[in-house]
Amino acid sequence: MNSVPKNARILDVGCGNNSPFRVKSQRPDVFYVGLDVDNYNQKVNPNCYADQYIIVSSKDFVEEIGKFYDSFDTVISSHNLEHCERQDELLAAMLKALKKGGRIYISFPCEESIHFPRRRDTLNFYDDSTHLRVLNFNETINKIKSYGFVIDFAVKRYRPFILFLAGSILEPLALILKRNMPFGSTWAFYGFETIIWASRREKV
Repeated sequence: MNSVPKNARILDVGCGNNSPFRVKSQRPDVFYVGLDVDNYNQKVNPNCYADQYIIVSSKDFVEEIGKFYDSFDTVISSHNLEHCERQDELLAAMLKALKKGGRIYISFPCEESIHFPRRRDTLNFYDDSTHLRVLNFNETINKIKSYGFVIDFAVKRYRPFILFLAGSILEPLALILKRNMPFGSTWAFYGFETIIWASRREKV
């Protein structure tokens, strides 16, 4: 969150897992809009933290984001795209929601995850029954660029060294328990997560 400008407007697409609480606790200066199809894993009331909290049906998801054209400094899409039926339209809507100079932060399971071992908490793409379609890394990059964005950072299989090392040490235990180890260490060991950061340079 340190790279988000002061007093920025943030759109968090798929804002489950206490995201409103976590973002506003770290950055109370931002104007935070959370958008989701349900109250997913919200241990604290998101309405107490989000400046605007929107629950919308999956069929209206893209259209709801489309209302925010050219409105935000930052868009976050953390493990959301793989759950959506209209992935291309959703990606376009999120990109168009950014102001010039704005930045998008995207993460989703890597293509190779369809071959990973099955684990509780999701390691193989198909461990999560709500996952619909694997995204192609190069195609996603090219689509983002086609909307006038510059790629600031992109890695197909994110493997930060400390977490990778921890994951490699804990992997025998993970195999026995058939579950992921804490702090994303198993994800880091396998390189489960694709991460893309991009900035808008042109009018969409």
